[in-house]
Amino acid sequence: MTATKPNETPGPLDGVRVLDLSRFIAGPLCTQILADFGAEVVKMERPDGEDSRHHGPYHRDESIYMFLYHRNKYDAALDTRHPEALGILERLIAWADIVVENYRPGTIEKMGIGYERMKELNPDIILVSISGFGQTGPDSRRALFDAISQASSGLMSMTGEPDGKPTLSGTYIADYTTGYQGAIGALMAFLHRERTGEGQLVDIASFDTMFSALGIRLMSQLMLGQDMPRSGSRDLLTAPVNVYEAADGPLYIQAGTASLFPKLCAVMERPDLAGDPRFATVEGRMAEQEYLEGEIGAWTAGRTVESIERALDEAGIPYAKVASVAEVAASPQIAARDMVVEAEHPELGTIRMPGNPIKMEKTPPMVRKAPPRVGEDNAYVYQHILGLSAQDMAGLRASGAI
Repeated sequence: MTATKPNETPGPLDGVRVLDLSRFIAGPLCTQILADFGAEVVKMERPDGEDSRHHGPYHRDESIYMFLYHRNKYDAALDTRHPEALGILERLIAWADIVVENYRPGTIEKMGIGYERMKELNPDIILVSISGFGQTGPDSRRALFDAISQASSGLMSMTGEPDGKPTLSGTYIADYTTGYQGAIGALMAFLHRERTGEGQLVDIASFDTMFSALGIRLMSQLMLGQDMPRSGSRDLLTAPVNVYEAADGPLYIQAGTASLFPKLCAVMERPDLAGDPRFATVEGRMAEQEYLEGEIGAWTAGRTVESIERALDEAGIPYAKVASVAEVAASPQIAARDMVVEAEHPELGTIRMPGNPIKMEKTPPMVRKAPPRVGEDNAYVYQHILGLSAQDMAGLRASGAI
């Protein structure tokens, strides 16, 4: 999928106006989701660029970090500490349907654009406030990044080998989850406004999103008062499930259910395992994981990943080669699902990005605009949207406001 001309194909959010005052990942991802489905998103950032623009690696002096979360947006530069900034922000708030910000709670109030002020400027405004610990509670004013969310929510305590240290996820899972929750919250609030005319505050906390994603371990604690230990790559509830080494690399095999275990035994030509009463139940197989994994590992060690995959596929047993990022990015499945998309930037050339995982028959997400450079759309935002004159623009540039 390649870039189309702006507004060539209206999306389901066509005509929805979004003011993006966020930075880093969660907020920008939230607004990019809205932009992918047609919302007009104006991203504001300081004239020297938000912090993310100064994180490598770089493509032609531009941080590729910025390519992840900023396509389909109009970018306008603004020094929010400048005396003229407040008036500009207020006019943009009056223009917007939805405002997204992810400052620490209390910051936008100090800037003079807290929710109460926003409602004075735009009575039906929707404000999506994304923060570390939320707008309420004893930890609400604490600073937070993704790793802190993983540690504080309980996620890190669950990740890693049983006899090892707690570890981080390999990606910014808290920020991604929070970004999607923010988009859901924005859409729910917009639907409510369409029905009632009422705007509202949407309060999204990274801590909350991670806590809500702890799954069965959380339920075990809430309902049974029991802590479930780290399990590494094993499944929490069934066995045998783990990573096994083939002759030419690792693969993951999930054969822990009552129907799958006998199929694996048949593939391995081990009827003795299938008929052993010790392994007849999930509980029995869980108790004998070490032994079963040793037998499966001995079987995989003498075979290639390809031959194992072929045998497991024929038997209907879930499996996956432990793929590298390079391998999965080049896979036919990724191509078939449009999960790598491209946009042509007039200065940076072709930009390749992850596609949107939300697939819709009638109103699919589109790449309409390449990720912009800082202030790339100043003229559009300040002159087309706000109606400033060229002389006004020159004055703002001269003063350092934009």
